[in-house]
Amino acid sequence: MAANAEFLAPQCYKSDIKPIWCPGCGDFGVLSSITQALSESGLSREEVAVVSGIGCSSRTPAYLSVYGFHAVHGRALTVATGLKVARPELTVLIATGDGDGFSIGGNHFLHACRRNTDLTYIVMDNQVYGMTKGQASPTTDPEWVEGKLTPGGTGMNPFQPLVIALASGATFIARCSSGDLQGTADTITAAIRHPGFAFIQVLSPCVTFRPEQRGWRKLAHPAPVAATDDAAQAARRLLTDDSFFTGVLYHNPHRSTRSPEPVRKVHVRDLSAGFQVNDLDLQDRQQEPAIV
Repeated sequence: MAANAEFLAPQCYKSDIKPIWCPGCGDFGVLSSITQALSESGLSREEVAVVSGIGCSSRTPAYLSVYGFHAVHGRALTVATGLKVARPELTVLIATGDGDGFSIGGNHFLHACRRNTDLTYIVMDNQVYGMTKGQASPTTDPEWVEGKLTPGGTGMNPFQPLVIALASGATFIARCSSGDLQGTADTITAAIRHPGFAFIQVLSPCVTFRPEQRGWRKLAHPAPVAATDDAAQAARRLLTDDSFFTGVLYHNPHRSTRSPEPVRKVHVRDLSAGFQVNDLDLQDRQQEPAIV
């Protein structure tokens, strides 16, 4: 937080672009919680960057008045990591969904946890590919038979993001409900302040293709135990997880954070010069005998 930064209300972090999510989409709540968290963190808009991939949730950067980058499918974490390495003074958040983050982006998720770079990774999980009209995602229950590509169900156990994050080395792991705006905002605020890789799974209903998820708000409940910094204890707690507990599961600020030295600033003109081919190189290549 800049020493001379003025307090900004949550609304100040929103852009003039109106969200085009379906009415009732849980992502509206997540957007509000993100702006609330940025306000509570006392960050200026110039100190924040939000990176996303592809999907309904990945529209988030357009709806914020901070730095934003809309990356290609599944690569948001790689772009965010590069940004944090090049500009370590920035607070970098990533906003994606379960399809983008756990399917095509699943490999990057594992290694982002391992690296423990200081990032806040927010995944809006609705257990469906919403933008492409309702296909099963990695977190979809195997018994869900409404997807046109899997009319008999997926036949596979769902991806367990909290388990994977813990096993891969994330140092802040939490779950929230998009229906709990303040609780989600408080968790995002804690994640931003955490010195390392923070992962938040947000249960964010897709009422268009999964209308039964309207009941998630009532099913979500606070975890019966407080956060722990013991990975083994967190793993035991996950054995009794009903997939709807909310709050911080694991918080270990003691593990070293990957904080590389700032990259030496180089002008783009100097970078371009390194890729230029001079006339002598061209002449040498033209005089080389052809291989028969």
